[in-house]
Amino acid sequence: MSEMCVGLRTMRSFCLLLLMSALHTCSLTVQHEEDYEDVTVNQMLAPKSQESDATEILNNLLKEYDKKLRPDIGVKPIVIDVGIFVNSIGPVSSINMEYQIDIIFAQTWTDSRLSYNSTMKKLTLNSNMVGMIWLPDTIFRNSKTADSHWITMPNQLLRIWNDGKILYTLRLTINAECQLQLHNFPMDEHSCPLVFSSYGYPRDEIIYKWRKNSVEATDQKSWRLYQFDFMGLRNTTDIIQTTAGDYVLMTVYFDLSRRMGYFTIQTYIPCILTVVLSWVSFWIKKDATPARTALGITTVLTMTTLSSMARVSLPRVSYITAMDLFVTVCFLFVFAALMEYATLNYYSNSVKKPRCREPRRTNYSVLDVRPPHTVIALNNSLYWQEFEDACVYECLDGKDCQSFFCCLEECKEGGWRRGRIHIDLLELDAYSRVFFPTSFLLFNIVYWVGYLYL
Repeated sequence: MSEMCVGLRTMRSFCLLLLMSALHTCSLTVQHEEDYEDVTVNQMLAPKSQESDATEILNNLLKEYDKKLRPDIGVKPIVIDVGIFVNSIGPVSSINMEYQIDIIFAQTWTDSRLSYNSTMKKLTLNSNMVGMIWLPDTIFRNSKTADSHWITMPNQLLRIWNDGKILYTLRLTINAECQLQLHNFPMDEHSCPLVFSSYGYPRDEIIYKWRKNSVEATDQKSWRLYQFDFMGLRNTTDIIQTTAGDYVLMTVYFDLSRRMGYFTIQTYIPCILTVVLSWVSFWIKKDATPARTALGITTVLTMTTLSSMARVSLPRVSYITAMDLFVTVCFLFVFAALMEYATLNYYSNSVKKPRCREPRRTNYSVLDVRPPHTVIALNNSLYWQEFEDACVYECLDGKDCQSFFCCLEECKEGGWRRGRIHIDLLELDAYSRVFFPTSFLLFNIVYWVGYLYL
């Protein structure tokens, strides 16, 4: 009896354990179902009758459908309404003359062969149906590369209405050509086009039309126009004549304006500061040859480096851009400051002795007493010159001086000086302190007003 009691207790314990495990499993199942309740609840499944109707409609439509032939072939041209939704634009490459654009391209046309009679007014289908019907052979004429999006499924949409109207949309990323005119770079504005048409069907076969609100754009916060501002867009319709016929050409222009912030910081401000730095030499003594020479050469080399850096972000165009003009003029100002000191140093260290004509022999009387030497003062320098009465300075006749510069004091009073400006080369630094800043300021006024407002 004791053994039987022990066996009954063991059986009870085993049954109780099984019951508890079963209850635990049920609770986990209920909890798991509650976790995924928000996914499965409120899902509206199509009735079996509508599924069978849609399947029957598609089977009947495609039974004798020939996708190789366009709708209304031989009767009339087919009209295709097009629309573009711009997801993003950019970046724009000035070197490669291209820009990138991400769009959703929509085409709408009517194919009477796909009309049907049913309570379902339209059928929304995925990409599996796209290859079973006729589609327009639209191409983008100025695209360099183009990609369709295939993740997680091909980004294509096909809708068929009961009257045969078809909507076909797909998402594309296109690298399109844009011929940038860089004469006003970096203050330039551009209209980058996106051109498309039919590849094989001329105007008497396919006619493209813009539908209402045909071009729309999303929020510009996600656009990658780092150096440009988006000014707007416009669309046009043209006819292009080729040997294969006349084709309808559809074009969307995206107006862009370049931002100057990057180039102002990287090029314009360093060039201006380098030019101003070259003027420091005008306040250094002319005897400090190492200091003035080192400063001049340093500024010239700096301008050469800035000129090379300014061309990095540009293609190798043969014409002069606005930045090229500014950098070149700045380089000329710096080079002229170096040449100014070279001229000053040359005239300061070179002394021209006045030459005499062939001395005329003259009989002097005993009473004539003349000093054997005469001191001539030339810009605080004393030069001893022996001469006789017959010695006549050729400088006074204008033969020993250059056109607008005075090399000897006596030249100031010569008759050849009438109507000309007297410039003392030894005071060239004083002239340069006024001339260089004034001329550079005038250049900047003309430059910025001309390129920004004219």
